[in-house]
Amino acid sequence: MDRAASSLLKEKLLHATSIAVVYQDKEFILHRGELELGKADTPDDTTIYEIGSVSKTFAGLLMANAVREGKASLDDPVQQYLPSAYPNLQIEQGPIRLRHLVTHTSTMPGMLPLSVNTILKDFTAHGTPAKLNAAYAHYSRERFWQDLHTVHIKGPLGKDYAYSSAGTELVAHTLEKIYGEPYESLLATFLAREAGMHNTQLRLTDKDAARLAPGYHSDNPIATTPMPQLPWGAAGNVKSTMPDMAKYLRLQLGAHPAVRESHLPLVRFQDDFSIAYFWNIGKTQQLGTHYVHHGGVPRAQSYIYIVPKYQLGVFIITNQSGNDTADALERALAPIFDAVESMHGEGRQIPTSQSQI
Repeated sequence: MDRAASSLLKEKLLHATSIAVVYQDKEFILHRGELELGKADTPDDTTIYEIGSVSKTFAGLLMANAVREGKASLDDPVQQYLPSAYPNLQIEQGPIRLRHLVTHTSTMPGMLPLSVNTILKDFTAHGTPAKLNAAYAHYSRERFWQDLHTVHIKGPLGKDYAYSSAGTELVAHTLEKIYGEPYESLLATFLAREAGMHNTQLRLTDKDAARLAPGYHSDNPIATTPMPQLPWGAAGNVKSTMPDMAKYLRLQLGAHPAVRESHLPLVRFQDDFSIAYFWNIGKTQQLGTHYVHHGGVPRAQSYIYIVPKYQLGVFIITNQSGNDTADALERALAPIFDAVESMHGEGRQIPTSQSQI
């Protein structure tokens, strides 16, 4: 873990990172660097991070739980959960179904409002965070429903991968209709009950906001604003601490029925790439079948890996976001994966303290 952090912090523009590892039921958390250069403010277990689109895996888990409980079916047309008729959300082949939303195969646009997709094409421009803030400043659920009427579905459904945060927001609304509760409370209740996670939330109180990590967009040396609030928040508004993310790794490595359902491959795109309930499923010689998701907002990026072959879960995050950040995070993980593979191959005892890994 120390080698991973040291490697990452050698990258240009990156100066802080936190890593959580769960390996064969042992838990390790490491923090390195400075959140703000020159302030000696190393992140710690109380630091709150924006985990970006890793948020989608939480929505997938809740939907998997609804399916497991028999409260919903993946073949349900999404229209049965919507507030009014949306004939535009179907083609000759049929309607968009829940399975299309959780596998990014609905051909829904990436974001609503549609103008945000244009803004994100120039992600590294210094003005992008301000433009996102303006786009979502007064973007209510009512406006989301209005914009949804303008969506054009091209099809074919269930076949082509087209990443859609707008589709994830529809999943959150569907969960509200299924359970008759706000998505925010559904998420908090489930995580607290099933994983003991009490520091993971969509919105921060004023007190908690003081613990939110500052973050940097592209090569701008001035800290930028948090990700604006989405109508439901399921697509990218979750904030969490590293101890809570370690609990999430532990949950994902366990035998919880909803977790097992959420890992089921639903669409296969290539021999080494499938998708479950928002989880990307990869397959490599080193890691075997594994579950992975990247998270990114204008001031933080992260990766989560679930590797059943080694009973290994890893979450890594840095408080900077640019075009090269994701690749840097992936490269930094190599020492962890190599070390675990080596220990597994040599049959060595697993470490019992953070200093040994």
